[in-house]
Amino acid sequence: MAQAWGRRLLCRAHHAVIQPWALELHRQVGHCARVARKGGNCGKAVPCLVTSAHFTDRRSLLWRPPSRLLHVTHGGCCCSKTSSEAKYKDPFTLGSRDLNNFYDDIKKELLITTKELKEMCDYYFDGKGKAFRPMLVMLMARACNSHYNNCREVHPSQRTIAEISEMIHTASLVHDDVIDGSDSRRGKQTVNQIWGERKAVLAGDLILSVAAVALARIGNNTVIALISQIIEDLVRGEFLQLGSKENENERFSHYLEKTFKKTASLIANSCKAVSVLACPDPAVHEIAYQYGKNVGIAFQLIDDVLDFTSCADQLGKPAAADLKLGLATGPVLFACQQFPELNALIMRRFSLPGDVERAWQYVLQSNGVQQTTYLAQSYCSQAVQEISKLQPSPEREALIQLTEIVLTRDK
Repeated sequence: MAQAWGRRLLCRAHHAVIQPWALELHRQVGHCARVARKGGNCGKAVPCLVTSAHFTDRRSLLWRPPSRLLHVTHGGCCCSKTSSEAKYKDPFTLGSRDLNNFYDDIKKELLITTKELKEMCDYYFDGKGKAFRPMLVMLMARACNSHYNNCREVHPSQRTIAEISEMIHTASLVHDDVIDGSDSRRGKQTVNQIWGERKAVLAGDLILSVAAVALARIGNNTVIALISQIIEDLVRGEFLQLGSKENENERFSHYLEKTFKKTASLIANSCKAVSVLACPDPAVHEIAYQYGKNVGIAFQLIDDVLDFTSCADQLGKPAAADLKLGLATGPVLFACQQFPELNALIMRRFSLPGDVERAWQYVLQSNGVQQTTYLAQSYCSQAVQEISKLQPSPEREALIQLTEIVLTRDK
């Protein structure tokens, strides 16, 4: 059963391919779980947690043959040079220059005369977050520009893509909070808690419509199709989350597909959109897409881990929120291999008194958190492998470093 479940994992969303690391991970986990249930010891060490030590040498992340090592730099750059100081610059510092007045520019797009509606739409565009998604998109834009023509300057339309993706993301948060009945987000009350569910839905719709108008102004049909795919995936992902699989062998593939559609699609398609605006090479477009997809899935996997390991103050939302919503995320699904009793709780979506607490304890007693983190590391490894195909630039190096930040964040 464990081996079959491991194979199901490989049916990942969108451009899925069978990865040896996933087969090996689930072969080991399934074997150790079976032996443990019989009271024995398989004698194998559990795959280790990720620490910053894993990244002191980037080659430890690049699980690939020597023929696919990094590009060698040829010639100079017309706009900038890659110095050792810039090469390892903090991604947020490097990306911040493209995000000056970023949220003010979004607010200018939201030309709303109704005071209450404007307050609702502006609520999450307060500039107090790290702007992870737009920063990543801007770094990808510069990395692709540098790769194609040795010039890292950002086109205005590429920055517009970052603004659009942030608007779509924010609108999805507003709608998610209505669906989930959430009362806190980013350490403050949700829009639906302050203004009510009906008005919150309308505010989210308005933000999406403004994003659509900005997208139309770009006038590139390929880019329009890519960004439109994000919205379709968000809806389909929400429907996947509302449902569940009775067959435990299909649950993990269901979970990963939902993770891609709700989280990773936005990053993947936004990265691909700025690459399309940077150059006509389909190979570069695929690199950008695959990097965004793998980082996006890893980001959500770590988010699911933090639901069990971080306190509410760090998360800006209640801990164990997913369990309380009836959702079985990675740590729970891995824990299921060691504690089959979880299957009944998953099927009734932790709806009986004491279910959430029992599931929480099972996860903490298992290797679920550790294995989910290990899986996130594997996705980040794939992301590094993809982005390393681009020519060297400070932004490419920052995108590589960003994978470590994804894995080691605590909120």
